[in-house]
Amino acid sequence: MLRFFCLALIIHSVSLQAQNATAPITGKTSGELPYLEYGLGSDRLGGAKMTYLDTGILLTVVDSTILNYKVQLSSGHQAYLPKVNFLRNDSLRLSPYYLTSNWKVWGDERYDYVQLSLDEKLPYRSMQLINPSRIVVDVYGATCNTNWITQLSSAAEVKNVYHEQTEDDVFRITIELKHAQHWGYHIYYLDKKLVIRVKRQPRDTDLRYLRVAVDAGHGGENTGATGVKTKIREKDYTLLMAKELKQSLLEENARVFMTREKDTTLSMTERILTLQQEDPDFMISIHLNSSSRDSIRGTSTYYRYIGFRPLTQYIYQEMLKLGLPEFGNIGSFNFALSGPTQYPNCLVEVAFLSNKEDEQLIKDPAFHRAVANAVVAGIKVWLAAVAEN
Repeated sequence: MLRFFCLALIIHSVSLQAQNATAPITGKTSGELPYLEYGLGSDRLGGAKMTYLDTGILLTVVDSTILNYKVQLSSGHQAYLPKVNFLRNDSLRLSPYYLTSNWKVWGDERYDYVQLSLDEKLPYRSMQLINPSRIVVDVYGATCNTNWITQLSSAAEVKNVYHEQTEDDVFRITIELKHAQHWGYHIYYLDKKLVIRVKRQPRDTDLRYLRVAVDAGHGGENTGATGVKTKIREKDYTLLMAKELKQSLLEENARVFMTREKDTTLSMTERILTLQQEDPDFMISIHLNSSSRDSIRGTSTYYRYIGFRPLTQYIYQEMLKLGLPEFGNIGSFNFALSGPTQYPNCLVEVAFLSNKEDEQLIKDPAFHRAVANAVVAGIKVWLAAVAEN
């Protein structure tokens, strides 16, 4: 009898441990640049990112892996958050629902703002849509109680705003823009007010009036790829080309900011935070490609969001004029510097260090200047197209 009683106690204890192991954990996002991933898939660029998030956002953990927490965004949506970006707080009490409230839309000298009051800082994701240009933001866990939207005439880029309850606990914000080109937006919280800061199209799109960020890939301890024949290092030649690009832009009287101007070790987080602080009109990142197959060569440009694609297309067409083979204009690219939504950005993979023909070009200072001129030419054609719209 005692044996059966002890066995029952063990089973009960195991059952309680299982319940505790699977019980939801509450907390909030923390640290620098917290982000959500769709799933556990991964490659050399990491898992596919859903969105960056502000800090202090309420999340519920329902499972975990070694590095990530699985979080419940709404009844029908889940995502994965790095554990380093979660601060557990067992004192938090979840509400059965969180309501939206009134909106306000206005502008200042450079930005328009769409502000939505909420009961709590809730997670979100955003999308860029084109033809017509729109920003769509889904707020997870929110139920509509919005009965008016105040719109002021100071808003210059935001054309219309509206909302819909796409699911019982998913609230969708749609922002229609006046211009075809997306110039960027930033999502953050002020207390429990969700703010979408929309960047306006510059009054004058001539390069003389714009601020351009130039990023030389890799640097310092991060050498990048290595030449197949001469063993030249990517970090050295991206810097040489970035400096040539800076010079070409200065000759157009543009204002230029470089993420690095010497052999400096910079993490992607450091680069992104610096770029957000500098707030450029757009950003160009210079890299050199590599493949396990030495026959592959050519040039390519990359973007993450569809609204930023035009810049990458025009630069790509100008790069092809250098006689480089096509490797493609590549979208949905999960490169860290393509992730921010605050400004249009373009990653340029100039050519392949793993190919002998491309490697010889990469070594040539005249080619560096030609690349810089091609990038600037692409920027100018893009800006001319923007001005027509």
